[in-house]
Amino acid sequence: MNDELRALFHAQRGVATTSQILTHLRRRRFEKLVETGVLERIWQGVYCLGEPTDELRLRGMDLSAGTKVAVCLHTAAAMYGFDTEEPDDLHVLNPPRHALRDADGLVVHRREGAPLVVVDGRRVTTPAWTAVEVARSLRRPRALATLDAALRSGTCSRPDLWRAAIEQKGRRGIVAVRGLLPLADPRSESPRESEARLAMIDGGLPTPHLQYELLDGNGELRRLDFAWPDLRVAAEYDGLDWHSDPEQMRKDRRRQAALMAVGWTVIPIVVDDLRDGGRTIVGRIGAQLARVRAA
Repeated sequence: MNDELRALFHAQRGVATTSQILTHLRRRRFEKLVETGVLERIWQGVYCLGEPTDELRLRGMDLSAGTKVAVCLHTAAAMYGFDTEEPDDLHVLNPPRHALRDADGLVVHRREGAPLVVVDGRRVTTPAWTAVEVARSLRRPRALATLDAALRSGTCSRPDLWRAAIEQKGRRGIVAVRGLLPLADPRSESPRESEARLAMIDGGLPTPHLQYELLDGNGELRRLDFAWPDLRVAAEYDGLDWHSDPEQMRKDRRRQAALMAVGWTVIPIVVDDLRDGGRTIVGRIGAQLARVRAA
């Protein structure tokens, strides 16, 4: 690749159009660079150097549209640090007086009046608006996970979320989101924990304390995902396949023994326990709570 072309990509922060590239290369050489992966096509008539990142894809979209596009939904959530779904598609707002169309890896939205702020030089729907809009598109457990993550990120508050829900009144899914807002909790540390908590609430269990701390039998400070302190019962979500890891199994048994030494019963939750909507694990926890109460 010649110096002039490298300078072009540097000046445009890693992207260039086909016509721009062909002012510096013969077509056969251009096609060879694409074939070998030196140049990567990101949009129709737009290329980048090497492996495309989301940022390069957005810059390429800016170049194609002739203006800097604003982002929304999951792409905005990722910029704020609370995207729980991680879709491959970019979600952008159609710029005024433009007619962008969906393409492979691109979803174009028309959101007249959506509130925007600038993040790292790009217009983005506001955090609370983004969280509510994403949550509206998801089933209830994942919607709660998004609301939890938005609060945990520190980019918006519960009143912010309520205001955004009011602003989106009448839109599809907003009633379900309003029903979840009182349950949203920044202490939930993963989407699966959010799903498990909602299953517990829907299943009629007492609302658990989240990230409950106590000293175990070894004198170590432990933090439990879900706890009912008055009954000394806890539940913990384990995303690891510890059954196939002897060292993890050893640590888990040591942890369980140390908690049993101070009178606690800990019920493990694994991903399979959530496949039926959490009914099995809710039944298991409910039975243990009932046994302790009856003792």
